[in-house]
Amino acid sequence: MKSAIINGPVFDGDELHHGLAVVLDGDRIIELLPEQDIHGVFDASWNLNGHILAPGLIDIQVNGGGGVMFTDAPTIDTIRNIAAAHRRFGTTGFLPTLISSDSDTMTQAIEAVRQAIASRVPGVLGIHLEGPYLNADRRGIHNAGRFRRIDEAAFELLTSLDKGRTLVTIAPELTTPGMIARLSKAGVLVFGGHSEATYEQTHEALQAGMRGVTHLFNAMSPLESRAPGMVGAALQAPDSWCGVIADGHHVHPASFAVAVAAKRKGRMLLVTDAMAAVGTAHKKFNFDGVEIEVTGSGCRTASGRLAGSNLDMISAVRNTVRFAGIDPLEALRMASSYPAHALGLENFVGFIRPGYKANFIELDDDLNLYRSWIDGEVST
Repeated sequence: MKSAIINGPVFDGDELHHGLAVVLDGDRIIELLPEQDIHGVFDASWNLNGHILAPGLIDIQVNGGGGVMFTDAPTIDTIRNIAAAHRRFGTTGFLPTLISSDSDTMTQAIEAVRQAIASRVPGVLGIHLEGPYLNADRRGIHNAGRFRRIDEAAFELLTSLDKGRTLVTIAPELTTPGMIARLSKAGVLVFGGHSEATYEQTHEALQAGMRGVTHLFNAMSPLESRAPGMVGAALQAPDSWCGVIADGHHVHPASFAVAVAAKRKGRMLLVTDAMAAVGTAHKKFNFDGVEIEVTGSGCRTASGRLAGSNLDMISAVRNTVRFAGIDPLEALRMASSYPAHALGLENFVGFIRPGYKANFIELDDDLNLYRSWIDGEVST
């Protein structure tokens, strides 16, 4: 079914264009051409009324949403609920994220993602396994009783998803460069996090194939004058990716601005680390037997420990502009084209180009969201 999107600027992921129409055929973009050159009859035409069309947002760390947590119920129905909740906020691609679990739960989660991709649940790009190969000294809300080392059985499990991307967060000091290299060579995207790794250990892991770090600053060895830690190594390494939670709770706006300025352009990613409350009016929810309170975009335990976030992606984009004075188009890149590159999916999503998936969002100049398209299907 051919359709066209007209009458608004098109941000293709690189530049902003005026006077272009985006022509779709089913779930794919087939061409971008001057509006005056459109000929023929379309099954549908979408009028932007001057709003901006931009690539859909991609979130590589989504623990929950719509009142459910993936770790609590790793099923295809949970993934559908999470996808629907985050789509309301511009997320057209995401990784359901499993917080440190036992092997049986991890197997269930991988199978649920396999089913979700096969069933074309909108937006599912793979899975993020955040642990359980983490350092107990930086556990956050993870249950340290589930932590373990990466052995041969773990390698087989981590490489078992045959569709989509698998991202795993590990503490690199608790494994070997050889294992990181094996995982990377097998197609697993290895990120560091919940770690006490030194600068030197982090650098060695990055050299071995570790691709980036999960939620920069949080649950990792800090940047100090004589001990740069994981933060310093991640910011310095030109090819590493840094996920960052722009909610004003996980990272102070000033620290956020400094990190964005320090990191090579194109390598900083916005993530939400979203929990169950996103897309709901819930002020409290339970996770793993712990009651978590929601305050604005923050989630905390009774003791005040951060427990993920109540952040959505379009709010993260707006916060990026506000916290660091970043150009809105660059903030959008941090939530779309850069995550696509980090996942190795830049030839399919994250841009508005012929041959790419028809995943878009419609925005006004203040970054208010109006509509989204996933695989050519529109939602208002």
